[in-house]
Amino acid sequence: MLGRAAQGVYWMSRYLERAENTARLLNVGLRIALTRGADAAQEDEWRSVLVTTGQDTLYRAHYADYDSAQAVNFILRDKANPASVLRMIESARTNARMVRTSITSEVWESTNECWMQLSEALSRPVRPSNLGEALAAVRRQTTQVRGAIEGTMLRNEVFNFSRIGTFVERADNTARILDVKYYVLLPSLAWVGSSLDNAQWETLLRSVGGDRVYRWLNKGSMDASGIASFLILGVQFPRSLIFCLNKIMSNMNGLALEYGGETPSQALVRGSCMALRETSIEQVFEQGLHEFLLQFIANIARIDTAISADYRFVE
Repeated sequence: MLGRAAQGVYWMSRYLERAENTARLLNVGLRIALTRGADAAQEDEWRSVLVTTGQDTLYRAHYADYDSAQAVNFILRDKANPASVLRMIESARTNARMVRTSITSEVWESTNECWMQLSEALSRPVRPSNLGEALAAVRRQTTQVRGAIEGTMLRNEVFNFSRIGTFVERADNTARILDVKYYVLLPSLAWVGSSLDNAQWETLLRSVGGDRVYRWLNKGSMDASGIASFLILGVQFPRSLIFCLNKIMSNMNGLALEYGGETPSQALVRGSCMALRETSIEQVFEQGLHEFLLQFIANIARIDTAISADYRFVE
């Protein structure tokens, strides 16, 4: 498979995953803004979303405060924001069109429909009254594309590159959400262990769609160590760090079988998987959650760079 085609499939899936993850973060921000009355508290929540998505610096260059409607529209549709959800969907469609002969007609049609539906839904400023509807549309449309990929594509190199892109993006996103938790969501480290701290951990679970399954697995108990373990080392949860690395490894193995040999990126992923499997949550907290997550995010970036080099992605 040509490097340009592999890159197109890989980034199509990354952009779709990133758009859905951003919608999830905005949905949690909306929930908190509705329950926390103080303007300063609400501003902290919208700032946390912007920091997590890496858009805070650009936002501050255009706006002086974290007004909710302002922040939401900047993240979703602002033309001044090259990382907006609408721009991500457009980029996913552009990449899908570039590899149209490599993907099924169902995948192309669902990606194109995703772009058309969301272009219409986000053609006008989003108000608080219809924000929930707009976010649901983003999650629904991206899920339909993922369903088309899962249900119609051959389990070949195209599918493997798509899955690798999805889980590289998802791993990076989960790690960033976890990292922002203590450094943005909590007003002060003095609040660690408080009722506010526990509420923020629950909020974090909601942002990755894991609140119900966590409660089910842990009989309703809620504590920082258990939640961190679930999101880092929970092999059954599809958004945990270890789950994402395991899936990347599985699809990298698929590529190795098709191409008749391993690559340095595959060895890098294998080493990351082994290291994380041998790590306990006690070791994570002993090292420092922030330090551990920064190291993990840097490692995911190295994996992305190595994949790009090994499979000759075009810069």
